[in-house]
Amino acid sequence: MRRTGRVDECEHGWAPVLPPCQGPSPRCKPSLRPENGAGLCLRCHRRPARLVSGHSPLDLAVARAVRARQDRLSSLRAFRHPNFVRFWLGAFISNVGTWMETIGVGVYVTEVTGRAGWTGTVAALIYLPSLVLGPVAGALADRTDRRRLLSILTTAQILIAAVLAVLALTDRLSVPAVAVLAFLAGCVNALVAPVYSSLLAELVPAEDLLSALSLSSAQYNLGRIIGPSLAALAMAAGGLATAFFCNAASFVAVLVSLMLVQLPPRAEHREHDDLWAEIVTGFRVAREDAGIRTALVLTSLISVLVAPFIALIPVYAITVFGHGASGTSLLAAAQGVGAIAAAVLTGTLADRWGRRRLVSRMTLLLGTVAIAYWLVPSFWMAVVLVALLGGAYLSTLTGVNATCMSRVSRLLQARVSSLYTMVLGVGYATGLLALSWLGDHVGLRLTMASAAVLLTLSVAWMRRRGMLRLLDGPAQFLGRDEVTFAVPTLAGPATMKEVPGAKAGGELRASR
Repeated sequence: MRRTGRVDECEHGWAPVLPPCQGPSPRCKPSLRPENGAGLCLRCHRRPARLVSGHSPLDLAVARAVRARQDRLSSLRAFRHPNFVRFWLGAFISNVGTWMETIGVGVYVTEVTGRAGWTGTVAALIYLPSLVLGPVAGALADRTDRRRLLSILTTAQILIAAVLAVLALTDRLSVPAVAVLAFLAGCVNALVAPVYSSLLAELVPAEDLLSALSLSSAQYNLGRIIGPSLAALAMAAGGLATAFFCNAASFVAVLVSLMLVQLPPRAEHREHDDLWAEIVTGFRVAREDAGIRTALVLTSLISVLVAPFIALIPVYAITVFGHGASGTSLLAAAQGVGAIAAAVLTGTLADRWGRRRLVSRMTLLLGTVAIAYWLVPSFWMAVVLVALLGGAYLSTLTGVNATCMSRVSRLLQARVSSLYTMVLGVGYATGLLALSWLGDHVGLRLTMASAAVLLTLSVAWMRRRGMLRLLDGPAQFLGRDEVTFAVPTLAGPATMKEVPGAKAGGELRASR
């Protein structure tokens, strides 16, 4: 039998089925013959099951992800949508410039101070504002025009990048000035992230969301490969100011892409609550949905214990291995290569293993590779391992982010995405501050390797307790007209039709 794209409702909800036999055959099971009107449910582990109705459906995003297994390289499916391609190209050009600035700032602070603590502090200032501004941005993106909001924020990014470039050009650059501008850039970035993620969900149908997130991470890491190389050339040719001016100019590509993309009509729900009430609603959704709650716990562990390796690449290359800006650029580029390879394969692996197994296996791999990376004695071995580390890191966080986004309707996606961004950013900043300053006193290698060991043990414990199974459990806030508390749902575009679930009475109406 061959698989079809048909999706029917069986005892396990909405799931793809194999077609019944087209004619009598001695080898055909009786339950699969045409006269019996049965199919073979893929979620029943290839066991025959008569198609029935009246059961609570699985969320359609899960069903369509299973149906999409027929695509051999499903990670690239989002490229079938022209609007996504335009948006992707604009963000890619901008990220090349961003990585030019990131490498320039990291090299400048490390060479001026010579301490991991200061490098980590400046990098952490970019992410700390997400603690306050992330949820605010999510609520704003769910109630305003996302294209207009992103255009305003991108203009602010241009101004901040231009100020940094002018200071470098006039020889007035200092570590305190870099720290202040990093904090301001972090404030804008905290507002941009949930708006960007929710726009991705509008540019592709639900079954291609994981592909869109993977490719978005791929372009970010492709910028990580090209940006450091261009940064090295720019700093050699014209100093830090040249790299910083290139970053300011790169944001124009985002503005152009926003003018070119066509978004689906945005349906308006009846009325808006006040902003604070909508922020609180986002937190309550994350608390009530076990899958989102588990995903955010994983995100916090990864961001605190392993993610700081990204900002500490200049310190590792310069102070541990004795390589300068060229070594920093090489390590950053190697991480990007691994991340791009993972972005191409993540969707296919998710289709084959399932999202939960993908996250579980990649998180364990992430911890193991991180331990090896921080203990390796050779710089060139570190280059190889950081590529593996970048791939595992991207696959893990892409799976976690897709889990959060796919478990809620469009009305809630920006708020849930903002919580993911907040947890990732605050965890990253906290871990970076603690581990970098601790590394200055007890040794960077020992500190970071111990943190990676702690992550591996934590994930193994969660896996043993069965907590990771919640990642693909029933989605409470997708496709329901009534939920635990009053949250209106919003129908997506025609290609993202949501299936209304059966009302579950007391279970869904628990009083608060």
